[in-house]
Amino acid sequence: LIERKTCGVQYADPVADLLDRWGVFRARLFRESCVFHRGSYVKDLSRLGRELSQVIIVDNSPASYAFHPENAVPVQSWFDDMADTELLDLIPFFEGLSQEDDVYPVLHKLCDR
Repeated sequence: LIERKTCGVQYADPVADLLDRWGVFRARLFRESCVFHRGSYVKDLSRLGRELSQVIIVDNSPASYAFHPENAVPVQSWFDDMADTELLDLIPFFEGLSQEDDVYPVLHKLCDR
């Protein structure tokens, strides 16, 4: 799920376009697709109708992936940091993950670091 701010500059689509040059993203879901839960917007991956062992969520807010923390690739906030390269640095990780049948063992190792 990719979040698009409801106010200010919409950055999710341009960032996703840069990361997905080969068109492998299967969906882009925005705030409208989230569940409002206890004062936060939560990205409920079960609404995708896909096998969750094949789904990841990349987000800087743990509240956003509260329903599925085992599917999360946590990242730092990047607001106003023009030198930030975290998502680009993760591309090799994502490429390796794309070859896996099940994301959980790989994500579990990531979280154990």
